[in-house]
Amino acid sequence: MTYRTTVSGRRTGPTGSLLTATAIVVAAAALIGCSGSSSSDGRTEIKPYATIGELPEKLSADGTTIVVGDPAVEEKVHVLEDPRCPVVEEFEQAEGAAALRKLTLDRTVTTEYTFASFRDERIGGDGSKRAVNALRAALDEGRFAEYHQVLFDRRNGIGPRRDLTTGQLLSLADKVPGLRGERFDRAVRTMRHRDFVTASQQAYERFDSPDGPGTPTVAVNGRSVPDESSGVLYDASALEELVSASKWDFLLGG
Repeated sequence: MTYRTTVSGRRTGPTGSLLTATAIVVAAAALIGCSGSSSSDGRTEIKPYATIGELPEKLSADGTTIVVGDPAVEEKVHVLEDPRCPVVEEFEQAEGAAALRKLTLDRTVTTEYTFASFRDERIGGDGSKRAVNALRAALDEGRFAEYHQVLFDRRNGIGPRRDLTTGQLLSLADKVPGLRGERFDRAVRTMRHRDFVTASQQAYERFDSPDGPGTPTVAVNGRSVPDESSGVLYDASALEELVSASKWDFLLGG
C-alpha cells in the first residue's frame, strides 16, 4: 500500500485504503468558564492555560476516551486516531492539529481522544496497541497531552508505519519531564491497560459501524464537515473559524 507523503482531507480505514475526508463537526455556543479575574465591564475573563502540561486530563465515564481541557467548556472536539496511521501523522503535524491544541489551551474547546488499533491487523505487529496502552499509562501520570504530542513529532524519527516497540515508546517518554518512573515503565512493558485498548477500539467501531469511520476522524458537537470540505482540518485559520456557527455556513456552504 502506498500513501501520499502530503495529505489533505484524507483518512485511512480498516482496509488500508485512503478514504476521502476526515469528518469534523463544529457548532458554536457561548464560552463557559468558572474562574479567572473580572474584566473592567464586569464580565468574567477566562485565562488560557500556558502550556499543554497544565491542561486537565481524565478518562471518560465509559472508560473508552481520554478527555483533555477545561471540563466547564461546552464545545467538545472528538478525535479518533490510530497511532500507526500515516494520515493521522499528517494531521497531527499540520496546522489544524496545532490550532486544535491552541483552542484547547484557550478554553474554547475540550478535546476527546478515542484510539483505534486496526492498523496492527492490517500491516502486522502490535505497535498500535502498545502505543495506545502507553498513552493510557501517560494519563495515569498526568502527562497524556504531552506524550501524545511527542508520539507524533516527526523529529523523533519514529514513523507510524513502523511497528512501535516497547523500547521506542519508553524512549519517547524520556522527552516528557516527569513521565518516566516505575509505575509508567511497568505499565508500558506489561500492557497494563489492555482493557482500555480494547474498549477504545470498540468505541471507534461504534462511531461508524461496523468497522469505524477511518482515521483520523474529528467530530465536534454533532455537525460534520462534508467530504469535499475536509481540507479545513489541515488549515489553522479555517479550523478556528469553524468554531463559529456563523462561519460554518460561509465556509462549508450550509
